[in-house]
Amino acid sequence: MGDGVGILPRFDAGKAKEQNRGGEQQVPVEIVAQRAVERLELPEPVIRTSPDEEFVQVVHVPTWMWAEHGTWEPVSVSASAGGVEVTATARPRKAVWSMGEGGRVVCQGPGTPYSDSYGAREPSPDCGYTYRRASLTEPGRAYTVSVEVTWDVRWHGAGQSGVVPGLEIEASRTLVVDEVQAVVRR
Repeated sequence: MGDGVGILPRFDAGKAKEQNRGGEQQVPVEIVAQRAVERLELPEPVIRTSPDEEFVQVVHVPTWMWAEHGTWEPVSVSASAGGVEVTATARPRKAVWSMGEGGRVVCQGPGTPYSDSYGAREPSPDCGYTYRRASLTEPGRAYTVSVEVTWDVRWHGAGQSGVVPGLEIEASRTLVVDEVQAVVRR
């Protein structure tokens, strides 16, 4: 999955192979389900922010965060063996953002992309963060921001179904955060 790192539950594979009506050996559905889950290729989340992640974020101004929506769609795959076919479908459930200065944000969806229809200082309706201090004293003068997306998998086949919760995939990038000083003249 992605970089090959993931958490797979232990399926009960202790059942002996069963004979099907045709007399051939039938592979237990749990084994085929495990194969389907292992074949899932979950997309690495693509981090987006407003202000744009390539520009400087500003202390005390809301930062909008979202995972690019193309990386937040269901993923399905099928596997078959010994006359048993199983389809596994993974769906993203939540995103946990670590903001680099100690803050964490849990979002129940991918987040909302910023558009000009929102005010410049308006916070995100579902996934945002406001930095309290600049990153200029950090290594590289930037914070490392990461997002960990949790996926749940539902599988079905051979008249059975099950759930594999909590597969995780993570991405990170740096964000520069600075302060803006205003000068008032009279």
